[in-house]
Amino acid sequence: MGISKAISKSMRDSSWIRAMFEEGEKMKKIHGPENILDFTLGNPVMEPPARLKEELVRLVTSGDPGMHRYMTNSGYEDVRAEIAEFHSQRTGLPFTRDHIVMTVGSAGGMNVALKSLLDPGNEVIVLTPFFVEFKFYIENHGGVMKLVPTTEDFHLDVAKIDAAITRKTKAIIINSPNNPTGVVYSEKELQDLAAVLHRRREKGQRIFLLSDEAYRKILYDGVVLPDVFNIYEDTISVTSHSKDLALPGERIGYITASPRITNLKPLMDAMIFSNRILGFINAPALMQRLVSRFQKNSVDILDYQKKRDALYNILVEAGLSVVKPMGAFYIFPRSPIPDDIAFVRELQKHHILAVPGVGFGTPGHFRLAYCIPMDVIERSRKHFLELGLRNGKK
Repeated sequence: MGISKAISKSMRDSSWIRAMFEEGEKMKKIHGPENILDFTLGNPVMEPPARLKEELVRLVTSGDPGMHRYMTNSGYEDVRAEIAEFHSQRTGLPFTRDHIVMTVGSAGGMNVALKSLLDPGNEVIVLTPFFVEFKFYIENHGGVMKLVPTTEDFHLDVAKIDAAITRKTKAIIINSPNNPTGVVYSEKELQDLAAVLHRRREKGQRIFLLSDEAYRKILYDGVVLPDVFNIYEDTISVTSHSKDLALPGERIGYITASPRITNLKPLMDAMIFSNRILGFINAPALMQRLVSRFQKNSVDILDYQKKRDALYNILVEAGLSVVKPMGAFYIFPRSPIPDDIAFVRELQKHHILAVPGVGFGTPGHFRLAYCIPMDVIERSRKHFLELGLRNGKK
């Protein structure tokens, strides 16, 4: 075989999200795209804010010299300064441009952070259900993923996290608002997690908290996202504007390192270096210039909340057990039969495309992404009701 054994194995274990998306593409060719109710991919149909598009046109046509040239690997200084000021106002902490590294989305940021932190064999705790790409990001850099389940309602089980920590543990990844559940971790549970990590530090073990905040602005019902930087010192966040500004194809995001991290400069130097040697070199120049001006903005969150309510109500009406999301744009119902893959296949017979929970490390559930047209959600209702009846749930 010409390809590496490791990549061959990773491809076999690869994302159910993409697998179901590709299967959906085949179904659309057979039945017509208008007849397929596709809930697989977190690929927003919502367009970016009008003001952002106007600013993009202005930037492209400005004629400013050097707009498309290389810059320092961490990103433009003025862009990083503007983003740092946003975080200073938000948290009350003294962020500067030297705490920011512009990256190729949050995926690029997570790889940069892990490359900078991990030695071969270091363990990274990941909470299930989880975004499956975390596994590959960790393995990219010689790390070992260690899965820890959350509670029945998908919140942190701090006792289990504590029990899973070993001398090899280097980092814990949290993702809130969460993909695939839409759960938002409370300040209390994050404080309890920080207390565990503080106790480990007192014993001489330093564990970093890697906070994936790709959905941090997509929150519902007045929920406020706790500020992890003020809860735990050794925090690194990665974020993306794929979701909050509906720019997934532009691949723009950044890393923010807490100013409370002791001996921070070597870590920042390592992340800037990693950004280069991983082949990113720098984040897209034009997108850096664009998003720096929109740190306080987002797409219409109320539109997502309406879609959440519509889909949640349909699932409840169909007799399915489901935790109501408080953020992001995913919902993770319990499968009405133990075999979630079989149930997803049953959904396909009704032209509904979903992702089985096994793809997120939590069998017995399935994920639906509702960043899709409202009419797709509404047309799914009769099918879910039929399935609920068929499986004796109603």
